[in-house]
Amino acid sequence: MKIKRMPDIVVKFGGSNLRKKSDVLRLVKIIKAYKKPLVIVISANYGITDYLIDQMAKIRNQEAESESVSFYLEQLYRNIINENFKEKKSGEKAYLQIRESILELEKYLLGVSCIGESPDFLEDLILSYGERLSAILLKNLLAYHNINCKLIYPGELPLITDGSFGNASVDFKKSSEKVSQTLSSDIHYIIPGFFGISPEGKTTILGRGGSDYSAAAIARCIKAKSLDIWKDVNGFLSGDPKIVNHPVLLEKITYAEAAELAYFGARILHPRTVEPIQDCHIPIRVFNIHNGTEKFKPMTIVNSEEVVREGVVKSVTYSDDFCLLKLKGPGVGIKPGILAKVTTILNKGRINISSVITSQIAINLLLSKKDLKKALTLVKSLPLTVVNDIIAIRNISLIAVVGQGMLENHGISARLFNAIARKKINVQMSSSGASQVVSYFIVDNKDCTEAVCEIHEEFFEPATSNQ
Repeated sequence: MKIKRMPDIVVKFGGSNLRKKSDVLRLVKIIKAYKKPLVIVISANYGITDYLIDQMAKIRNQEAESESVSFYLEQLYRNIINENFKEKKSGEKAYLQIRESILELEKYLLGVSCIGESPDFLEDLILSYGERLSAILLKNLLAYHNINCKLIYPGELPLITDGSFGNASVDFKKSSEKVSQTLSSDIHYIIPGFFGISPEGKTTILGRGGSDYSAAAIARCIKAKSLDIWKDVNGFLSGDPKIVNHPVLLEKITYAEAAELAYFGARILHPRTVEPIQDCHIPIRVFNIHNGTEKFKPMTIVNSEEVVREGVVKSVTYSDDFCLLKLKGPGVGIKPGILAKVTTILNKGRINISSVITSQIAINLLLSKKDLKKALTLVKSLPLTVVNDIIAIRNISLIAVVGQGMLENHGISARLFNAIARKKINVQMSSSGASQVVSYFIVDNKDCTEAVCEIHEEFFEPATSNQ
């Protein structure tokens, strides 16, 4: 007698796994290779979310029509279906389900066109359709290959959020028990990632790239044995293989190291992925989809095991997404209320402050570049009599050096700055101590690549350093 097993592994496939028409078939082969029921969280096909954002803006401004979006998506999925369904009846069934969902989307886009704007609740709903469409496709393709599966939308789990539009968080007290009960049968479950449902029943997205976070949230709810994330690259490395020589594969890293690397530019995981599962000690296993099932071995495992590498530094990463908003004036760093006023107005404007570094004469706010213009306008509207100047600095890169033991081992910072000094690169600002595993500093954009390469050489190719 076969014993029924509820799924105990959450598998996440990202948009980078869905670039070509034939890529979805690779997902089917991997799912089969597990030989056990899974919870499968899937992202939108590559580029679809960006496409929806772009088209929504054009429709708001009467520069495009909702019908054109429907036509594009129908043609896209018709081509994918023709590529992967050799039996016409099954392909037509999949197409009709996808088309039904596209027509729903068209209705919401028409609403945007009529009112000339996209309220938060409507924007989140529209952006969720990329994941909805890819989930419908995968469910039908698995059924076509005689794999028992069920499509479940986040609202049916239900995966309940705090109700914040644009960047919601999952409410685990309200979600965990119900999600676990819903996902208790001995079958594969297909769940579109990236969004949940508010207590009022509205779709709320979990931030850009939030499918990783939603997969981690579901893993926590069902107390999964692991969260398996399939990428098109070799897991976490010691540096960006596009610019450094001989990057080293990081086979094991901690949750903190993974979170900091993701936050400061490494695009392996969404920065919030570790949040739901760190306390539960659920490991994250990162696989390279190009290895297929021949090497069914994770490239990187993220867990609680703290290992200090010889040389301490495990990876150097960078981001060009940051900018600085600098408030200058005598005594701004100690004047009561200045920072409170600034942070309050930015919070009301839904602008995230990544870091704050203060001195006697300056307050420096590290922000995302996309928020700089709005932040500058908001801060300038404040009656800050002690602030003489507000400066926006755009052309910067943030370089982060990550490794367990960064603060406990002497000489790491000296090696970092000596490496940069050899190339006569100026450090505009630096910070250590905010996290036990990271130090970061800011340089001019034009110096970023050279700085990263020199640091990587210092810590990973000591034989060639200083030559």
